[in-house]
Amino acid sequence: MELIYDLNELNAVVKAVWEKNKQKKVWLFYAQMGCGKTTFINALCKLLQVDEVSSSPTFSIINEYKSDLVGTVYHLDLYRLKDDEEAINAGVEDVLYSNQYCFVEWPEKAMDIMPNNVCEIYMKLIDDNRRQINY
Repeated sequence: MELIYDLNELNAVVKAVWEKNKQKKVWLFYAQMGCGKTTFINALCKLLQVDEVSSSPTFSIINEYKSDLVGTVYHLDLYRLKDDEEAINAGVEDVLYSNQYCFVEWPEKAMDIMPNNVCEIYMKLIDDNRRQINY
């Protein structure tokens, strides 16, 4: 499905994407830098009643949150990783196969370890206030 949305509509878009894909535990986010992956994931975490959402885990690679609605939620940012081996050494594979919700930025850095049944989200910057999303 493709949507073009204004940033003011973000929460409604996040809710629609969640309703369509909540059966999938691993969500892969593809987009250029600055397109809003982290913003989308933060809105998704708020929908899931995660209170302690902060910034992207660019340096820690994996952030773990608690959700009153779904239990543990992981937010992964693989941007700094070189390959699958680095991802495995960082514990990414263990998290991906934990049967908990995992929201992954820059999954292309470690595609060989990604599970098969995932939600793929492609985001594109239209302008300062609008984004295109395909899922």
